[in-house]
Amino acid sequence: MAWCFESEADAYTRGVLASMARDRALVPAIWLLEVSNVLLVAERRRRITRGHADRFLDLLEELPVDVAAHNGVPGMAAVTSLGRDFGLSAYDAAYVHLARHERVPLATRDRTVESAAGRAGVRLYEAR
Repeated sequence: MAWCFESEADAYTRGVLASMARDRALVPAIWLLEVSNVLLVAERRRRITRGHADRFLDLLEELPVDVAAHNGVPGMAAVTSLGRDFGLSAYDAAYVHLARHERVPLATRDRTVESAAGRAGVRLYEAR
């Protein structure tokens, strides 16, 4: 979401965005709701306009982002377990679980998620 807010973008987030010219991103289904919620809250707090949010959504549609299908109760149990083990919200645990399950690196700026990913054996994405 840092891509949406210039004040939050940094070299890492710009590198992740640039890497999407050659790599695909895989996100859990919760990502769709998280993006919508961030945009709605930003609009309500007058950080962005409705037009800005709509343009951002249009840009996201252009990116190679694959939304992973939820894998039912076994996936929910794994997410719950990760949340317990590493002190994560279910939302953050869903990203760690997906990266571990799919054996792909995780892109995040969240230090708590970074730490949990490392302890869970998940590599962190290195933006080039």
